[in-house]
Amino acid sequence: MCSTGCVTPTACLAGALSALAGQDLKGSFGPAVIERAGALVIAKNRLDAELARTVREGELTQACEHDGKATMASWLRGHHRLSKAEAARLVRNGRTLEQLPVLAAAAAVGAVTAEAVGVIAPVVSEVNLARAAAQGVDVGEIDAALTEAAVTASHADLREAVGHYLARLDPDGTEPDPTEQRSLFFTKNGDGTVSFHGTLDAVGGEKFQAAVESHVQADRPAGDTRTRAQQAGDALVQLCDNALASGNLPTLRGHKPHVVVTINLDDLMDTSTGAGAGRTGFGGIISAARARWLACDGNVTRVVMGPEGQPLDFGRTKRIVPPHLRRAVEVRDRSCVFAGCDAPTHWCDVHHVAEWLLDEGPTNLENSALLCERHHTKVHHGFRVERQPDGRWRTWRPDGTEIVLPEPFLVSA
Repeated sequence: MCSTGCVTPTACLAGALSALAGQDLKGSFGPAVIERAGALVIAKNRLDAELARTVREGELTQACEHDGKATMASWLRGHHRLSKAEAARLVRNGRTLEQLPVLAAAAAVGAVTAEAVGVIAPVVSEVNLARAAAQGVDVGEIDAALTEAAVTASHADLREAVGHYLARLDPDGTEPDPTEQRSLFFTKNGDGTVSFHGTLDAVGGEKFQAAVESHVQADRPAGDTRTRAQQAGDALVQLCDNALASGNLPTLRGHKPHVVVTINLDDLMDTSTGAGAGRTGFGGIISAARARWLACDGNVTRVVMGPEGQPLDFGRTKRIVPPHLRRAVEVRDRSCVFAGCDAPTHWCDVHHVAEWLLDEGPTNLENSALLCERHHTKVHHGFRVERQPDGRWRTWRPDGTEIVLPEPFLVSA
């Protein structure tokens, strides 16, 4: 029992956490906040290590049977709502710390993160311990060396050190099949956004990064305020746009892959944003405004539905911007016409300056403008582009002010 009267250490911990949560941070400033955050990081590392040690003890003693669970991982998922990945990580870290005492000691004092323990974990897998024994490798020395790296080096350097050790441990092993190292998972969120995560082999990852980076570096307009993550996300979408537009992708359900949106005609014709009015082919929910934006340069098919949801009649699919018109717009505009943007034609949609649905704008060369995805979205959310009689394009903000580019600086001869 401690001096505060707590019966158990976990009760003391609960009291300390309550005291921390009750502190008012609004009056704190720089140094105090940094000092507090650093102390909490160390405390979190220590808690992670202690939790992993406890989970390992539960695994050894089959404590999960007390609650009718077969494994500690299933107990963590069922009783504490951990994800499958997080429960597996805790079990794996507990086993790792048991076998690497130097690492365990560093983790116990908060010097090593749970993520770092997870990086080192493959070192003590059965196959790698067998390889180490066969080659006379002192795992205790490896424990000390990798713990030092975890404490003193960056996380990226630690990954490299572990990878180097494992590669040297099996220099003549068969080259792994890269397809067995790749995975990609999609999660549809309630608001229609899509989250994804996955793993690529070293070469596949390099290809992916090179492709995304090429678009990031090619699309860096002046005054760009996007974060690096936003730039990468836009680049990935642009890669998909280019691939879909090329027409070279394999067919999907008997058709060339494309974006499908189903929306009620009344919602499509409504002038409001119309949140949650449309549904995409893969189950995403989008607004009527976004559906109108997609329809600018897409195909539209009319389907009449009966009172019980059965199709009664359907018309022919109508291509909003035919290929010959798109080619003419590309030749005329040569790039995105939004002020300050020079995105190439193959990144762009053909936008109806006067909307073809709401304003009954005609589908012709005079009413068309080439806009990249980013600025096409801007134009459908208040910005405006207009072509002048002399052929120049001008751009206005939602408040009516014009985006004016500075005159080029000319050096006299």
